[in-house]
Amino acid sequence: MSLKLLADIRVHGGQLRRYEHASSSTKTNMVFAVFLPSSTQAKPAPVLYWLSGLTCTDENFSQKAGAFALAEELGLAIVMPDTSPRGLALPGEDDSYDFGSGAGFYVNATQSPWLDHYHMYDYVNKELPELIEAHLPVTDQRSISGHSMGGHGALISALKQPGRFASVSAMAPISSPSGCPWGEKAFSGYLGEDANAWAPWDANELVQANMAAGIEPQALLVCQGDADPFYSEQLRPEVFSATCAQLGYPLDYRCREDYDHSYYYISSFIGEHIRYHAQHLQLI
Repeated sequence: MSLKLLADIRVHGGQLRRYEHASSSTKTNMVFAVFLPSSTQAKPAPVLYWLSGLTCTDENFSQKAGAFALAEELGLAIVMPDTSPRGLALPGEDDSYDFGSGAGFYVNATQSPWLDHYHMYDYVNKELPELIEAHLPVTDQRSISGHSMGGHGALISALKQPGRFASVSAMAPISSPSGCPWGEKAFSGYLGEDANAWAPWDANELVQANMAAGIEPQALLVCQGDADPFYSEQLRPEVFSATCAQLGYPLDYRCREDYDHSYYYISSFIGEHIRYHAQHLQLI
C-alpha cells in the first residue's frame, strides 16, 4: 500500500508529516499525520496513537496541543488519524457536527448507508498500525490516548484488545456513550436501535464484561475538567468512575478544577499524559 506525502514540516527537531493513502477499511482515501522525533534517524521509536474528538481532523492536535517538543525530547512518535471518512456524499453525512463527517466514533458501522465505509475501529486499530509499522521508522510498541470522542475511542480500543497497548489514557472521554445524547445518536445510527449491539463499543460496559470474563485489568488514566460544558449531559465521568470503583478496576481519575473541554485544556495537560505513556513504553 502506497503513501502519498502531503507535507513534511520541521518542528522541535523532528518531522511532522502528513500522508494520504487508499484505505481498505473505509474504501476511501484517508489522511493521517505522524510526528517522528529525530531519534528515528538512528533507531525506530515507539508510537502514541492520538484519537481526536468530534469535528476534528489530524490537524487540530498537531496545531494546538503543543506535544511535539516533549515527544522529541523523549523519542516518542505520535500518530494522528482523521476522525471519519470524508466526501462520500452519503445522505445525512454533513447535516450535523456529531454524526457523519468528523464523527466516526471509532466503531465499525453495521447500518446502511454507513456500513461500507464507517469502519474507523478497524482503521485505527488494524489497518493504520500495519501501514505505519511497514513504512515508517517505528516499533510495534504502542500506546493510545484521545480526547472526548477520541477518549472513547482510546478506551474501547484498549478494552477490546487486552495487552495490545502498553498504556491507555483519555482526556474528557465519552466514557458511557450508551447513556448520553452524543452516544445514543451515533450508536443508533451506526449500529442500529438494539442497545445490546452497543455494549461492545461502550467503555463502561466493556469494563464490566472484561471483569466478568476474568480478563486481567489494565490501568487507565482519565482526566476531566470540572468546568467542561459537556460534563453533565455528555461525558458523565461519575458513571464510569463509579463502575470502576465498584469492580475494583484500576482507574486513575484526575479532576481538573476550572478547566473546560477545549485545546487550552488539552495543551495544559498533554505533557502529563505523554510522560505517562513514555514510562510504560520504557522511554523514561
